[in-house]
This record gives sequence, structure tokens and C-alpha cells, in this order.
Amino acid sequence: MERIDDLQFGGLKIIQETDGFCFGIDSVILAHFAYQFIKPNKIIADLGTGNGVLSLLLAKKVNPKKIIAFEKQQNIAEMANRSVLLNKLENVIEVKNVDISDIKVEAYAEKFDVIITNPPYKKESTGINSQNDMKQIARFETTADIYKWCEISKYILKDTGSIYMCYRPERLSELFSALKKSNFEPKEIRFVHSKKDSESKLVLIRATKNGNAFLKILRPLIIYNDDGSYSDEILTYYKEDRE
Repeated sequence: MERIDDLQFGGLKIIQETDGFCFGIDSVILAHFAYQFIKPNKIIADLGTGNGVLSLLLAKKVNPKKIIAFEKQQNIAEMANRSVLLNKLENVIEVKNVDISDIKVEAYAEKFDVIITNPPYKKESTGINSQNDMKQIARFETTADIYKWCEISKYILKDTGSIYMCYRPERLSELFSALKKSNFEPKEIRFVHSKKDSESKLVLIRATKNGNAFLKILRPLIIYNDDGSYSDEILTYYKEDRE
């Protein structure tokens, strides 16, 4: 069963599968993290777009020239495209039903200024597998591990272009290795905590293709206050809009 949810930003609505993989706060956080750096009129690739939430938010936040959103699951890609049409953003966002492993083709070679992605963060053979196929594919590295993800990103990204992603802190060493192997230089990293006294469960990364070595560790991002309400910073994410 499907439902239409309010993204609470820019009048955006999104179609989601009630029993499928719905977007989480990590997508909202990642979109804002990227928004701080991305200049208007850029061509953006959204790798593994899922229901299209990142593309929708960036279409309103950064005034891109074009966003191409890649999604391997046909039914999810079709749903994302219906959300694009619902928001009348078809002139900005194009949804492509294709596996990330199949976009390393000449047509996309160094085509994009920016990549944004929330890649699968669990190894295929680890953890408790989801009973829902859509969730399984979104969470587990089924066809492309993080090394393949970075390799393809290098191929489609312009020189000195940036990739923005969120990942799990426990796999940071592997992520940094994959980025380095594909000639990406991490530039900013920000750890995300549910509450101020909790361990980080999410990390935000900006890396540039063929960039110089210089890494900034930004201050931690706290999602919730002690009473469970959103922190002041998170609340601003739903209010900001670029003129």
C-alpha cells in the first residue's frame, strides 16, 4: 500500500510504500550537508535514489541544472518518478531504472559535477537480513560493494567534483580505503549522534576527485534533545531555502 507524505520543505510531497523502505532522517541530514557546498546550476547524480527523497530535496535546495537519479529496482524507480511528477519537477529530475553497476558507460563519463548517495552500508553476508526485498537491497551490498561504488563514482564525476555520502562509522576505515583507491580525497567529515551523550551511528562525508589532502573534522551533529524533540539545528533544515 502506498501513501503520500509531506517532506515539510518547499511544499514537497513524496510517495512511499507503507510496507517498504521509507526514507529516514539520514536523507534529510545528507541533503542539508550537501546543500552547504553545492553551487546552483550543477549536474547532479543521485546514486541509488530509492524513493527519490534526496533528488526532491536538492531540486528545491540547490537549484540544480539537472539531477539524474539512478535506481535498480523497477517498482521503486517508477514510484520515485511519480513523486517527481507529483511535485512538477520533471524538467529538473530524471529517474533512470538502472543498476549502479551498469552506468559505467561512455555517455556518463565525467558528466556530473556532483554525486550524492546513501549507499548500502551492510556487507551481504552480515547482520540480520530483512524479510522485505526492497529493504534488503537498500541496506545490503548485493551487487556493488563500497569499492565498486567509489570506482563508478570516479568514472562519472568531473575532475575536482565532489561526492557526498552518509555511511556507518564502524566501516570508516574501509570507506576511506575505497575513496583513496578511486582517487577521492576526503575533505569534510561530520559525525552524527542521536543525542549528545550517545555514540555516533552515522557519519557524513564530502570527498573530491583528485583533490589535495586536507581533511576537516566538523563539530558533531546532534539530532534529538534529551526530551526526544528535534534539536534546534535539525529544525532549521526544514526552514532554509535558497533564493
